[in-house]
Amino acid sequence: MPSTRTCLPVGITAALTTVVLTLPAQAAERPAAARCAYPSEVLDLTDWKLTLPTGEEEDPAEITQPELAGFSAAPWFRAEDGCGAVGFRAAVNGVTTGGSSYPRAELREMTDGGEDEAAWSTTDGTHTLVVREAFTALPAERPWVVGAQVHGGDDDVTVFRLEGSRLYITDGDDRHHHLVTDDYELGTEFEARFVARNGKIKAYYNGGLETTISHDGDTNYFKAGAYTQANCGNSDPCTDGNFGEVRISAIDVNHS
Repeated sequence: MPSTRTCLPVGITAALTTVVLTLPAQAAERPAAARCAYPSEVLDLTDWKLTLPTGEEEDPAEITQPELAGFSAAPWFRAEDGCGAVGFRAAVNGVTTGGSSYPRAELREMTDGGEDEAAWSTTDGTHTLVVREAFTALPAERPWVVGAQVHGGDDDVTVFRLEGSRLYITDGDDRHHHLVTDDYELGTEFEARFVARNGKIKAYYNGGLETTISHDGDTNYFKAGAYTQANCGNSDPCTDGNFGEVRISAIDVNHS
């Protein structure tokens, strides 16, 4: 049976979470009709780097600071009209990293103003990621996209993963570890939160604790964006128009 890619046109109003997440000061001060040239005008990208689904085979484009502060690459990474969010898009025919067969337009946590890659321990201190995001498009045949994750070493530890209308929190290779909702609608904005401490990672959805995962490791870091779980081998058509997409309106990392 033929399948179609599901997407939400830009501009449809998303359902809003009741959880309060502070936006960057510059975003709060903008008039409604404002236009931003760069995603860094919407999100604080100081301690992040970006991987795009473009470039050479197994060598995707990677943008670090200070270049990231003045970088935009529509449609893969762009500030939305009104400066309310940043759109991340990864098509099924996109370039992948050497360690994955799936394309991504995704931020990777850094430190020291973007100079070094973050690597923290789940048993030392408290490490928190808060992302306000919405899935806005899914690829055909395999409508799976990851929107935020805790990564450790060479593999993901836990992620927020949408499969059709079913939103999951994973635990390692168990991609169906915890079902958050089975009726997610594209464009619905929600708050995803990970809190890692004492060898455990707590995952929250719109402020409510959903699951706790045990994980002992010291090479962890956060990621957020659109990590499309499909490629030209399992999703047709093999074109730029078949993609996964996520919009992020706020992101914050705290280590204490």
